[in-house]
Amino acid sequence: MAMRVTTSQSFDRPTLLMTSLSKQADTLQTQVATGKKILAPSDNATGWQQLSAIKRDAADDGVWGANIKVAQSLLADTEAALGTVETQLQRAKALAVQANSDTLSAADRASILSDVEAIIADLLGVANGKDVRGQPLFGGASGDTAFARQADGSIAYVGVGEAAPIPVGEGVSIVATETGARAFGGIAGSNGETDMFAILTAFAAALASDAPAGGIDTALSDLDAALDQIGTTRASVGARAFRMDLEAERLQDADVARETTRSGIEDVDTTTAIAELQRTLTILQATQASFTKLTSLSLFDYLR
Repeated sequence: MAMRVTTSQSFDRPTLLMTSLSKQADTLQTQVATGKKILAPSDNATGWQQLSAIKRDAADDGVWGANIKVAQSLLADTEAALGTVETQLQRAKALAVQANSDTLSAADRASILSDVEAIIADLLGVANGKDVRGQPLFGGASGDTAFARQADGSIAYVGVGEAAPIPVGEGVSIVATETGARAFGGIAGSNGETDMFAILTAFAAALASDAPAGGIDTALSDLDAALDQIGTTRASVGARAFRMDLEAERLQDADVARETTRSGIEDVDTTTAIAELQRTLTILQATQASFTKLTSLSLFDYLR
């Protein structure tokens, strides 16, 4: 009886060892093949939970990152449009300076008037420009256009409401465009609050009149106020664009940190894993050889 227990133990121990070594070898082979230490929750429950949290954070940041790109695009379009407006207003001011001369002939005024009317038409096109989503860049919350000519020939803002803020982070959002009313209106003109198109239209009317001097003086003053307004708006847009650059950098830094953490939890050191696999296979082969030799012994070998 004692001999049977000893013999059973002699077989059980190497069998258990070979099973353990085979399992370890399989695990190492899978790790080397995939480059991953954790392929299922059973491999490392804590690590699996950490990886799941990292994936959720990465997915959230992916959404924020896409929104930031949209915001950056809208802000860039807004900045470009405002830059064009500023250039055209500076040109209009230069024309006003040119027109503010007692020696100017009627033909000269007519030529300047033609240029001013061209500037108004160009600015109307810019103010009604579309963003990357096909919506009016300065139209606010809705509407097919931001500005429209009225029956009397004036140009009025017809946009509605405010553009919706774009979420770019947890509890963080940004308005990436400007309404036409705010960008081109609310200007403190010589005769009270006015807007860019009213200033230019009045300038054109002065050029078309027989006594343009007073109207041109007013245009010069009001164009300066309009340029100040555009400059202030561009500064606001630029500040928001800079903020979006910082948010984009924050996401990049977070992604790098996340990847470092993920790699430490999940990735395999291939060189170490291969060395460990070779060592395990060597021990397994030696154990199998010993077990084979053990099982070849007969009862007569024990009786000798």
